[in-house]
Amino acid sequence: MAEGSDYIEIAITTGSEPERDILVARLSEMGFEGFEEDRNVLKAFIPANDFDDQLLDSFFKESGLQYITSVIKYKNWNEEWEAGFEPVLIGDFCSVRALFHPAVNTIKHDIIITPKMSFGTGHHATTYLMIEAMQQITVKGKTVFDFGTGTGVLAILAEKMGAALIEAIDLDDWSIENGKENLLQNQCEKIRLYKSDEITTSLKFDLILANINRNVILEHLTAMKERLQPEGRIVVSGLLTGDADRIIEEATRQNLVFESNHERNGWICLQFTNRQD
Repeated sequence: MAEGSDYIEIAITTGSEPERDILVARLSEMGFEGFEEDRNVLKAFIPANDFDDQLLDSFFKESGLQYITSVIKYKNWNEEWEAGFEPVLIGDFCSVRALFHPAVNTIKHDIIITPKMSFGTGHHATTYLMIEAMQQITVKGKTVFDFGTGTGVLAILAEKMGAALIEAIDLDDWSIENGKENLLQNQCEKIRLYKSDEITTSLKFDLILANINRNVILEHLTAMKERLQPEGRIVVSGLLTGDADRIIEEATRQNLVFESNHERNGWICLQFTNRQD
């Protein structure tokens, strides 16, 4: 995203957390990149050039909800984001913090993320779930693919956990720019970060991470399976509880074995293994 570009903010009044979670999922599929919750108001942000008011009007007409639109200048976003950014702690396993926060000495893996617009600061339930899932997986010495890396937080964690090699992709220019900053800040040396919306590498991986959304996961599950080592593992999130059956059905069709389903605030994280019986 070019410097100086504007963002559109929409503010939706909504009373329930499940309703907000559904809105986040659906607006993400429309290209909205950032979300904030303030009491009973959900704010969503999208680059002005990507804003489709007719599509949004159609969506909200069906939902019966009302929204207010405003313009946010690029320079104001980081100030607002930083002001509300707090460290995230996942037990004593991992912390996700900004550089201006003090280090947490009791944490095994300390990750510094520049709090910009890329998805993946650990605040959202899906990123939290993915980190929790990684805590239970042997990553040391493994090859890892991070599909839809956002801030790069999962790729960074994989390197800190001892992965031998990590490839990370994202379609969004802003995420690639922000990801590079975060890799540098965390002194990462084993991550290859590049812009793509497909798995184009010829390598096969021990672990594939995909914190995206239902439609993208379903579209690319075949490609993920093809790039997975025998006995390799796929961990997916960006999914609501209602998405579980459809994802498990497709994964089973790909001869992936369903291992676990973990839930947080209406969101889920699913794990599958490429069993070789």
